[in-house]
Amino acid sequence: MIDDLSRSLATTVQQARIAQDLSVNALAERSGVSRAMIGKIERGEAQPTAVLLGKLSGALGMTLSELVARAENTGDLLRKAQDQPVWTDPVTGYRRRALSPVTDGPLELVEVELPPGASVSYPADAYIFKNQQLWILDGKLRFHEGSQVRELERGDCLQLGPPSPTTFHNPGTAVCRYLVALVKGRG
Repeated sequence: MIDDLSRSLATTVQQARIAQDLSVNALAERSGVSRAMIGKIERGEAQPTAVLLGKLSGALGMTLSELVARAENTGDLLRKAQDQPVWTDPVTGYRRRALSPVTDGPLELVEVELPPGASVSYPADAYIFKNQQLWILDGKLRFHEGSQVRELERGDCLQLGPPSPTTFHNPGTAVCRYLVALVKGRG
């Protein structure tokens, strides 16, 4: 079942692709997502996973939260809690809440809930042109960044390094909740 946010994401992906004068083939090549899947996503026939959206957003030069925010754009500088778009990965149960208002500013805040035992992986391309920090609010997170593995617990804050493949894994028995602070542009 495709919800309103998924339909809006489908339109947003298609509009971003067209705005960059990319064919479906070119986006497939850049992202590593098949042409058929991109077509299904753009037509609203498939609800994309976090991994697929991460690959597509990276190939389109934006963050996943920016993609979600564009899909829910209201133009308001205040984003009330009840108006913050929440997207849930249909496969892992990974839940992402876009906290920041949609602006042209460089900062984005995202709250993530990762269910016990769940893992989500992203390619290095998902981190190009972005600086990120993770702040663990509750639970435990095993974070793989390239060949490095870090065990993070409540209160820990990590600055991500240069773009590399990552995996977010919750090794605990409770939901892991964390804040992602993203700044566009690499220093």
